[in-house]
Amino acid sequence: MRTLIIKLGAAGDVVRTTTLMRTLPGEVTWITAAKSVVLVEGVRDNLRVLSWEQREVARDRSYDLVVNLEDTLDVADFVKTVKHARLFGAYADAANNLTYSEDARRWFDLSLISRFGRVQADKLKYENRASYQELIFEGLDLKFTGQKYYLPPPAKTGLSGDVAVAPVAGPVWPMKNWAYYEDLIAALKARGLVVNVLPNRPTLLEHLGDVFNHRCLVGGDSLPMHFALGFGIPCVTIFNCTSPWEIFDYGIQRKLVSPLLGEFFYKRGFEVRATNAIPLQAVLDETLAAVNG
Repeated sequence: MRTLIIKLGAAGDVVRTTTLMRTLPGEVTWITAAKSVVLVEGVRDNLRVLSWEQREVARDRSYDLVVNLEDTLDVADFVKTVKHARLFGAYADAANNLTYSEDARRWFDLSLISRFGRVQADKLKYENRASYQELIFEGLDLKFTGQKYYLPPPAKTGLSGDVAVAPVAGPVWPMKNWAYYEDLIAALKARGLVVNVLPNRPTLLEHLGDVFNHRCLVGGDSLPMHFALGFGIPCVTIFNCTSPWEIFDYGIQRKLVSPLLGEFFYKRGFEVRATNAIPLQAVLDETLAAVNG
């Protein structure tokens, strides 16, 4: 069997999609963003990883299955040029409009290209209680039973300790940034714990190494969270505006969900009430419990 997976970003979404390769037999070709190639390359046998810029190489063969998890027209146009027997995911119809296969509807009905429109898609996303993996596996006639992420070996770094803190979520979702990280760090250090804020690194493998070197991770719904889940490191995750239910916890994640989640669900602006709705004490208690096992 030959499968082509197209998942470019974000990097955390790439990592959680690697679970598919635990069940897909045969050869897999994966097209991803250039910076994410190192996260997928070499993680299993019979795997070829290409950057988006190298995508034409993937047209050298016919595929039994193409899994397109991107919702952009440029990717859909590329899929048209690839020989395949079955397509799961997004594609361009005869009028060159983005749509998606019926078997992928459980995931894409919740997406930006939902056939129901953005407002209803967000409502369905809020009501959904299945993890990302469950939604994708089901559409592919597979069964998700807790298959783990694939991750490459981490780079060695000099940063290590008890708790790693990932306080910055990036510009797309500013309301992911919880208001009390500095207070949390001070409280943890007062209890004798070694706490490090994850720094910016030139490579993702160094970032991976920093997470690997700690006993616990505290942060939002972000790439470091997926690194921790992939390595089996306990994590405390704060959900201010994104879905806690789509994240499979692997029995090691403590989820703190904002009481205002419904009000700010997948909104990209900024409102301070979204960032301080979860109290410091709640996160501190869960972090200490995670560290102490």
